[in-house]
Amino acid sequence: MVSGEQRRKQLAREKRQRRLEKERTAQRRRKVRNASVAAVLAMVLAGSVVWAGVSAFTGTSDPADPAATGDGGEEREAKDPCEKPAGGEPNGKQWDKEPKATVDEDASYRMKLATTCGDIELTLDAEKAPRTVNSFNFLAGEGYFDHTRCHRLVDQGIHVLQCGDPTGTGQGGPGYTIPDENLDAPEVQDDVYPAGTVAMANTYNAQQDEGRDTGGSQFFLVYEDSPLPPDYTPFGTIGKGGKGMDVLRKIAEAGSYDNEEISATSPNATVVINKATVSAD
Repeated sequence: MVSGEQRRKQLAREKRQRRLEKERTAQRRRKVRNASVAAVLAMVLAGSVVWAGVSAFTGTSDPADPAATGDGGEEREAKDPCEKPAGGEPNGKQWDKEPKATVDEDASYRMKLATTCGDIELTLDAEKAPRTVNSFNFLAGEGYFDHTRCHRLVDQGIHVLQCGDPTGTGQGGPGYTIPDENLDAPEVQDDVYPAGTVAMANTYNAQQDEGRDTGGSQFFLVYEDSPLPPDYTPFGTIGKGGKGMDVLRKIAEAGSYDNEEISATSPNATVVINKATVSAD
């Protein structure tokens, strides 16, 4: 006769086995999805209205909920290495047209992303991507990026974290678009965006050659060399001396989960931009 203790252990083993099997299934689905992102770059880098350098870049269903669920609605058990977001919500402001040019193309601009996972500092190239940097300077000044969640993490095939969407869905933007710039940058001509690159998301579809000049507010941070065609405005680098790469690696090491509501992978880490600021040196 099976004792109560033996029965309890048996049930615990069965529960653990079911959980492991669900995790393996979710991992297989994630590998298939991200493999598509790397293999079909024209689609994975422009998709629907994803505003991302990789069309599969989307967002979370609830950017304010750090306990978001994973595949099939299962609760994620991965350890979150980041702190809770500061109080506040994205303002979601909208504008009818691109802001007036105010940046000095000869000046050096820096953007600081104070996130729940640590500070990420970006050096922006106003000379080679003046309209992109001007837009980011404007949006940061309007508090547009504050309290927004970095909604997508791709950690297989390509290695990027995508941010800048106040809706957390991968389909949000400021209401206006900006043109592609600096696509002839020598560092991306070999169909590789090097680690440390800051680039714009857009809706470009290479197969149909449609969707040029559709940048908005979404951008992606490359934390490992990633095979991508030169279709996405490179407009900066991650920090002077790479400051901020350690934060991105911490986020990447926490992994991603299959976010079915946006048909993409989102970071297990609660990556929220508490405050974004741009300054000129």
